[in-house]
Formats: sequence, C-alpha cells, structure tokens
Amino acid sequence: MIQSENIRVEYAEVLEVQPVYQTLTATRTEQHCDEVVVKPSEKKRKDRPSRWDRFLASVKGVFTSDDDEEQGEVKSEPIETDEGFKLNCRSVPVEREFRRPIAYDVDYVYKGTRYRSRLAEDPGDRLRIRVSIMPFSGDLAPEPPAATAADPAQ
Repeated sequence: MIQSENIRVEYAEVLEVQPVYQTLTATRTEQHCDEVVVKPSEKKRKDRPSRWDRFLASVKGVFTSDDDEEQGEVKSEPIETDEGFKLNCRSVPVEREFRRPIAYDVDYVYKGTRYRSRLAEDPGDRLRIRVSIMPFSGDLAPEPPAATAADPAQ
C-alpha cells in the first residue's frame, strides 16, 4: 500500500536576503555643446529678421532633406550667443547602465537547520514554507554492494 504525503504550511525565520541584479545597457543621443570665444570683429550685429527672411527660412525648412537626422546623425551647427560665445553643438551617443533586481537569494532557518532558496520576491522577515512528511521506505534508495573476502580492494 502506498501512503499519501502529509503536507502542512509553516513559517521559517529569514536570516538574510541578497538581491540578484540584471545589468542592462541603454544608448541614447544627447546634445553636447562646446563654447568658442568670438572676437569682437567676428561678432555680427543682431537685427530682427524681416518678414521676408522669416518666410524664406520657413519655406527652406520644408524643402530641405532630413536624411541625416533620420539616420541618427545631426549636423553640427554653431550658434552665436549674446555674451560673445559661439556654441558648437553636436549629437553624441551616450551609454548608460541600469541595474534591476530579478531574483532574491534568501537564507532562512527552520527548526534549527539553515536553508537557501532563490525567490522571485523579497519575503520579508518570515518565509512561508511547505513541509512534507512521508514515511521512508527502504525500496527508494539502493544499498551499496557488500564487500566480499575475495575483493582485492581490501
């Protein structure tokens, strides 16, 4: 006759929780600008653009090709500031690393015996465990062979 397993739920005391991290690398494009000092002779007088200049700039923007920007390459264009500097800006790929926990190695003790398990979540101070009790039958584990007098290993 095969006896069924006796199962109950108990709680173990958590001793230590260590997160297991996954490292992800992401790349994004950021704009970096270098300041270049403009000599007073190079500095142009800033006038307010006329209506005609604004109209031409908007029409030019419609008909210019954005092929470079679609491929992830942005042209470097100097921008003049009021303080006498030119900003030479360009887009640069920047790599960043992110770490996120994917599992937790949990050390816990139940009835004086220490155990370790990898869990999907942090259990807190107590860990709910499944305790299974079943009578041992000698048929489950084979016994080691008996040594004989003719055995040369003795």
